[in-house]
Amino acid sequence: YWPPQYTIMDGLTLEPLKVVSTRGMTVDTQEFHPEPRVAAIVASHEHPEFIVNVKETGQIQLVNYEDINNLKTTTIGAARFLHDGGWDSTKRYFLTAANQSNKIAVIDSKDQKLTALVDVDKIPHPGRGANFSDPQYGPVWATSALGNEKVTLVATDPAKHPQHAWKVVRVLKGQGGGSLFVKTHPKSKHLYVDTTLNPDPKISQSVAVFDINNLEAGYQVLPIAEWANLGEGPKRVVQPEYNAAGDEVWFSVWNGKDQKSAIVVVDDKTLKLKK
Repeated sequence: YWPPQYTIMDGLTLEPLKVVSTRGMTVDTQEFHPEPRVAAIVASHEHPEFIVNVKETGQIQLVNYEDINNLKTTTIGAARFLHDGGWDSTKRYFLTAANQSNKIAVIDSKDQKLTALVDVDKIPHPGRGANFSDPQYGPVWATSALGNEKVTLVATDPAKHPQHAWKVVRVLKGQGGGSLFVKTHPKSKHLYVDTTLNPDPKISQSVAVFDINNLEAGYQVLPIAEWANLGEGPKRVVQPEYNAAGDEVWFSVWNGKDQKSAIVVVDDKTLKLKK
């Protein structure tokens, strides 16, 4: 986060080639911000560009790295405070949380423009978000939130489902607020939602699992920290990640610095402890 700048490096040697300041004007009040932090950085699949979220200004910069001595940057006004985000299923649209504005900004990386600002509930925190096909609305991207229990689904298919595109089409009720990551896999029928920062230990030490094909049924709770059998400590469960085959989900169980932590592996088909 500090200093307020990003660095373009040689991909093979990691030698710094160019340092660029992110100081600038806020997108809403047009006031100078002396130390805006850089949040998510992703590489475009459409152009030789990095997409850079500048947190406090609410500006998204598309940085063309073809000629860094004559650097070309497209600046897109979005909303404050930009944080993390991820691609839709086509990897054309970048969806990113502006968590203090309670919005999801949608960037068209091909046309290099802001496509939409989608209103969501308090403090969205998607990580990279999760893409899957909703039985009713088609392709969607999901985000959870720090400030509430909702899991929000945004439709992402303007070609085949234009009537739903860039709208909130479904809101699921999760275990509670304090979520950091949601995750699914193309070969899985499950959507996992952590609640790492929830003040209730029963919630922060477990995860909710939705059946993508039956979202109305609600969620099943997996007692990940209990399975880890670590004894005392906060045992916060965080960031589900699939293996490459899509048949296992790995969870970190965070404990105090002087306590044992763990990685718990779950069988995605049976939702049972594997290791």
